[in-house]
Amino acid sequence: MQELTADILSRVITPRKSHSHKGDYGRLLLIGGNENYGGAIIMATEGAINAGAGLTAVATHLINLTALHSRDPEAMFIDWRDQHLPELIRKMDVIVCGPGLGVNLQAKKVMNILATNVTEKQTVVLDASALDLISQDHQLIPAKGKLVLTPHQMEWQRLSGLRIPFQTDGANLAAFKDLLLGREAILVLKSNQTRIYDLFGHQAINPIGNPGMAIGGSGDTLAGIIGAFIAQFDYSFDTISAAVYLHSLAGDIVYKDNYVVKPTALSKRLPELMKKYCAKERKM
Repeated sequence: MQELTADILSRVITPRKSHSHKGDYGRLLLIGGNENYGGAIIMATEGAINAGAGLTAVATHLINLTALHSRDPEAMFIDWRDQHLPELIRKMDVIVCGPGLGVNLQAKKVMNILATNVTEKQTVVLDASALDLISQDHQLIPAKGKLVLTPHQMEWQRLSGLRIPFQTDGANLAAFKDLLLGREAILVLKSNQTRIYDLFGHQAINPIGNPGMAIGGSGDTLAGIIGAFIAQFDYSFDTISAAVYLHSLAGDIVYKDNYVVKPTALSKRLPELMKKYCAKERKM
């Protein structure tokens, strides 16, 4: 089991070229945020924007539009009932689905639209409510594309059938293979020491983080960061590991002076940390 260090950031985060534009840093769509949980998709969006996604769009309930644009004017908006949602999904590089999505009929409809419109070239990050929905119906798992699953331990229990005391590395990997054998997929199992697995034998543990991060929205923010990192630096075990490590590193910095780590405060730290650990610029 590899223990992550700050070196993972310098391996993954690369300088931006002078001759580039926003499209070079990935097209990311986040889907979620029903009438009650709009904050979840907004925190995921802030994580994505602050982690450097080039173009960020959000498919959410119309009620969230004003709050989203007030906090994050960088993000584009589409009503998740819009008939053009399938077309938008197909245009994106990465889709993050689940924060604040809920599990009602509309949520299932959105998941079905996603599952039937993802292409082989895309990556889908499934988080929160999306994981609960696929635990009820595996047909809602996108049939194509690369996958990243980001459950906390209770969500993983519902998805895998493994009770939390029995979520050992061997059992987790076996359950993950049973669920997604033959797919390009990575599991980010969130806990006080998050573990990361793929289906090719790579395993990593994140040794940092703090109890101040035990607050609603931390996982949503991580999902946004993971999506942004894949959009910029491509899908790989290292890319996703770096996103996990950066999330905790930012949280540890906030925790030094604060009893609670608000996810929005964590997100604000991301651009300066990415600049600090950017490989070539750190040597200058």
